[in-house]
Amino acid sequence: MIRTVSIVPSILTDNKQDYRAQVEKINTFTRRVQIDVTDGIFAPTQTLDITNVWWPKNWDADLHLMVSKPSEHMDTVLKLGPSLCILHAEASEDLMPSFEMLKNAGIKVGVALLPSTFPGNVKQYIEAADHVLIFAGQLGVQGSQADLMQMEKIPLVRNMKPELEIGWDGGANITNIRAIAHADVDVINVGSAISGSPDPAQTFDELVAEIDKNGVVI
Repeated sequence: MIRTVSIVPSILTDNKQDYRAQVEKINTFTRRVQIDVTDGIFAPTQTLDITNVWWPKNWDADLHLMVSKPSEHMDTVLKLGPSLCILHAEASEDLMPSFEMLKNAGIKVGVALLPSTFPGNVKQYIEAADHVLIFAGQLGVQGSQADLMQMEKIPLVRNMKPELEIGWDGGANITNIRAIAHADVDVINVGSAISGSPDPAQTFDELVAEIDKNGVVI
């Protein structure tokens, strides 16, 4: 029996008008959304600057910072007040001070692991976190192919801290979402499969229905 798995749409854009359009579409069918922010250094692409990020008051927003120095963005993050802030284990600085600032503000802490990162090498971050994001796509880009070999990290992370919420980010779509769900994750972030759909709400419902199906997962 698998856990209850949440489908969380993600927003990644460098355009204010597109950002608003995505927010308005997503707001019609869900309240939990991941917002991706890059700095053009840690990730090769540049998104909308974090100072231009916003979301409806009724959202549970997950803020995913693909940035080299998260500490430089903490003041803005604290003002935004997301439910969860996800930082990358591979950032160029110690994450613990930023984790402490977030926790003191009542914001849940997440740590993302790039495909090359072995969970045992960042155990201190995993043990301090509320959420671990298994990153299995291409950094700063939507629509990349999922690296399903990253599923091997999930039991390693789960054994370190069983109560953790574990998320998956990268390449999730209707063809693989049931396999990902059965790999013992709690959250699956979905980007282009929803944002690129002519009917995002219908696609969201189809993804949820696919997870709920019983039978063999290939």
